[in-house]
Amino acid sequence: MTSRVLYLFGSAAPPVHDLAAVVQTAQSRGLTVCLGLTPTATEWLAPQLTELERLTGYPVRSQYKQPGTADVWPKADVIAFAPATFNSINAWALGLTQNFVVGVVAEGIGKRIPMVTMPCVNAAYAAHPQLERSIETLRGAGVRVLYGEGGFVPNAPGQGRPPEYPWHLLLDAVERP
Repeated sequence: MTSRVLYLFGSAAPPVHDLAAVVQTAQSRGLTVCLGLTPTATEWLAPQLTELERLTGYPVRSQYKQPGTADVWPKADVIAFAPATFNSINAWALGLTQNFVVGVVAEGIGKRIPMVTMPCVNAAYAAHPQLERSIETLRGAGVRVLYGEGGFVPNAPGQGRPPEYPWHLLLDAVERP
């Protein structure tokens, strides 16, 4: 039996530093993981990129491939985007594909790839009216958004608790059809 392929995408929020453990947990659940990062998350994790590539067996991607070149990843069965920042959630909902990760998830809606996302925003960003509109847009497009009750709950600015980020909820959602 072949493993399901998970594209695990992360943006620059503190829980992104836990991706190695998340990859290992996903693999222990029988998933093949391909890891994609926003440009800033790539900078944050630069010292870990070689290890992350070793763990997944695939290049960590943050850039679009050149036209006409073969894809280095197998086709996704499911995409999980977490942590997803205020900027990434809004860009995705608005179709602003300025980076590889947001481009793939925006296109994933049209390709009907099952997707789940879990924002990571502080309460000040959460108070901005665009965030709720973006979450509703994504939910309306079929994206499972783990936010609020049963998902990520924002903290006050500067009061983040990255070790408490509920990665298990994301992986549980990936396993559900």
